[in-house]
Amino acid sequence: MPAVADTPVEGGPRVVRVMVESPLPQLDRLFDYAVPERLREQVSPGIRVRVPLRSAGRIADGFVVEVASSSEHAGDLSEIDDVVSTVSVLAPEVWRLARAVADRAGGSASDVVRLAVPPRQVRVEKAHLAATATPPDAAPAPSADEAGAEAEASPGVVGYRSTDLVGLVTARGRAAVDAVPLLVELPDGSWVGHWALTTAQLAAVALDAGDNAIVAVPDYRDEEHVLQALAAVLPPDRVVRLDSRQSNADRYRALLRARGHEPVVVVGNRSVLLAPSARLGLVVVFDDGDPSFGEPLAPYVHARDTALLRQAQQETALVFLGHSRSTDVQRLVEIGFLAEVRPDPRYQPRVVPTVRQAASDGFAAQARIPSSAYAQARAAVEHGPVLIQVASPGYSPRLACVDCGDTARCLRCNGPLQQRERGATPACAWCGALAVSWHCRTCEGTRMRAVGTGASRTADELGKAFPGVRVIVSDGARALTHVDDAPAIVVATRGAEPVAPGGYRAVLLLDGERMLARESLRVAEDCLRWWANATALAARRAPVVLVGVGGAIASALATWELARFVSAELADRRILRFPPAVRVATVTGTVETVARALDDLPDEVRAETLGPVDVEATGVRAIVRFDYSRGHDVALALRSQVIRAATDRRKALGQKRTRAVPTLRVRFDDVEPFAD
Repeated sequence: MPAVADTPVEGGPRVVRVMVESPLPQLDRLFDYAVPERLREQVSPGIRVRVPLRSAGRIADGFVVEVASSSEHAGDLSEIDDVVSTVSVLAPEVWRLARAVADRAGGSASDVVRLAVPPRQVRVEKAHLAATATPPDAAPAPSADEAGAEAEASPGVVGYRSTDLVGLVTARGRAAVDAVPLLVELPDGSWVGHWALTTAQLAAVALDAGDNAIVAVPDYRDEEHVLQALAAVLPPDRVVRLDSRQSNADRYRALLRARGHEPVVVVGNRSVLLAPSARLGLVVVFDDGDPSFGEPLAPYVHARDTALLRQAQQETALVFLGHSRSTDVQRLVEIGFLAEVRPDPRYQPRVVPTVRQAASDGFAAQARIPSSAYAQARAAVEHGPVLIQVASPGYSPRLACVDCGDTARCLRCNGPLQQRERGATPACAWCGALAVSWHCRTCEGTRMRAVGTGASRTADELGKAFPGVRVIVSDGARALTHVDDAPAIVVATRGAEPVAPGGYRAVLLLDGERMLARESLRVAEDCLRWWANATALAARRAPVVLVGVGGAIASALATWELARFVSAELADRRILRFPPAVRVATVTGTVETVARALDDLPDEVRAETLGPVDVEATGVRAIVRFDYSRGHDVALALRSQVIRAATDRRKALGQKRTRAVPTLRVRFDDVEPFAD
């Protein structure tokens, strides 16, 4: 790919190369356009323009990626129609990253840019132009001596040796960092996860060197932790929040701030890794195994891969931080790409699996909350809040027919029925329709019974078991991030646990067997991550009771040797040739298009193809497995078939041939097909 021209052309640019905003794979390239005399002083890389599309006979939006004095195109060039804005919003480094991300996933760069650049906000642009009418000079890069002096004066990172993390940032290294599983108190009296303070201190080291930092976290709860920790170590004007919960105006304002001259820390969710930053010194990704980091829109690239590509392009320091590692990060550690950094001194939480405890009452030992766990909670709640983690929200996560036992399903869409609150009418978990006049499609029965216990039902039961004690529910429907330190029972679904000052006096991890019974390739590492994150909310040396789970995963949590368990998981995947030991791509479409796509693959890749198998309402699906070294070739081959199928589809629709219209969809690194 040619380099982006970021310097002005003498006399003004005469030719621009434009990325057209379009989901069509046929248009995933740069188009040359002539610049009319009237617009030459307004054109620069990164601005929005409107250009004609000859093939479509319409005007399209686009971004100027490169400027030049001439074009290699032999024919006449169309002129750009107009300049939408003179504000440069597509930074050169973001375009390079978007192109690399799209190429890796066999997708279109336009889809990635759409995630990186919010819709234009005219008022925000006017305010930005007014404030930057006389932009300050860019801060000069520090010399080697100055950088060394700054590194020596930089703050340390609490819980780690300075040579491990401060040295890693200044040397722009790469590491998987195990977080300290504790809470810490900030100067303003608030409590955050120790990992958030570690992140803030690493960002401060990068800013001391005059570099920017990007911090990616799974959701708003984690973002709040990081912002509080950053406020304790950095001035407010050095922190930029950029996430999907903001309005378009706030996101646009944050994007322009990130393109400023002052070093800043940009904090957000998965899309923050596409934030502009020409001088980037550090990228931190917390809890990369969280499913929120998976992009649900094309080209479906995981935030972890975006961070790795950005590190390679800008040679930044890269830190994957978490209480438990994903198998993907563990693979990078084992091949030597990432260094391992562990806390010093080591802190081991007090985790007690109930399967290792002898109980005089056999029935009590097999209960959802064994008597030993009740005893721990009863003793702890006298001194403060107790956390109880459950698998599902609502009252009854699943309903079944009384007569035949089959799962009760919606008569409208066949989705599973749930009861969200006690006494509430059952409703569909998919479409939300109320189950009025319900009957079982298997046996025509009309009665349902509850199967399983959700957060609300657990709270009702615990309210009876702990009379006079507050019972608080925190789940996806209740945005609770903090509780006070008064005695209380806090029932929370996984990932929705609020923070208690000083930590919870006890933590009970329920429904472990049910969580492990979920059909997914990542079920074990997901459970380990959920339990480790909940354990990190406990007070120092407070008991953490793992109920009903034994074996290697319970031993890993009890000894806090989580990396060893994940390494064993990865070893099993290598034997079976499952991700992330290898890469995969799912190819979905008609029988014809899928067969044609598979025929275009190299022989050794085609030999490891699984399928095709029938997929409901979408045709057939094949799973292609290949080594990481073959990723470029496979992406190129499948991408060409996607373009061909799209072209054939466009021709068929243009000729009003509505039957058997060719379709093809390719998704890389998708592990969901391995769930069944």
